[in-house]
Amino acid sequence: MQFWKRDSISRPQQAQGPDGGRAPRRLRLLLVDEDATSRAVVARRLSHLGYDVALAESGFTALNMLVTRPVDIILIDMGLALLPGLTTMRKIRAAGLAENACFVMIGGRNDRVSAVDALDAGADDHVVKPFDFDLLDARLRHLCARAEQVGALARHNAELDARIARRALELVETRDALAEMQADRARLVSSIQALHDEIARLNAARN
Repeated sequence: MQFWKRDSISRPQQAQGPDGGRAPRRLRLLLVDEDATSRAVVARRLSHLGYDVALAESGFTALNMLVTRPVDIILIDMGLALLPGLTTMRKIRAAGLAENACFVMIGGRNDRVSAVDALDAGADDHVVKPFDFDLLDARLRHLCARAEQVGALARHNAELDARIARRALELVETRDALAEMQADRARLVSSIQALHDEIARLNAARN
């Protein structure tokens, strides 16, 4: 298990965003690849591009890491032998370890079948080696931005549902209160009528 963070030769990151606010946070990425050289190269390049990169040498290692380490992107090599790439993705999702993460599968340049298999299995994207890292960076950030928009929409819908539920409860409570007020009014009218009837009876008896 390894972790990579940007070192002194990486591109500087602005302390503030374009609008003068805080700069966007660094995206957290988990790379799952059994090839140690490939892991090191990809991790260093992505770290230079502004990612916090965690490394796993197998799908089992990735599952263990995700228990305590949330990530935004999971980059999985399709050629994993110990636990195949698609199986790794399915197990991570089944365990609920990365509900908000984007899954990107890595295949070979001439392996179109793996791309179809990855997308059919529910991967968010499929990329091929060797990487054009600027293009990979753009695709990863686009995926995360889209996931954030979908998440924001889901949260907004959940808030609307909660507000509707609260309003429905308030309407029920208001209806019950109104019914109680109407019952009280009916009892009061009945009491007043009974009092009038008693006064009329007493007046008649006196006469």
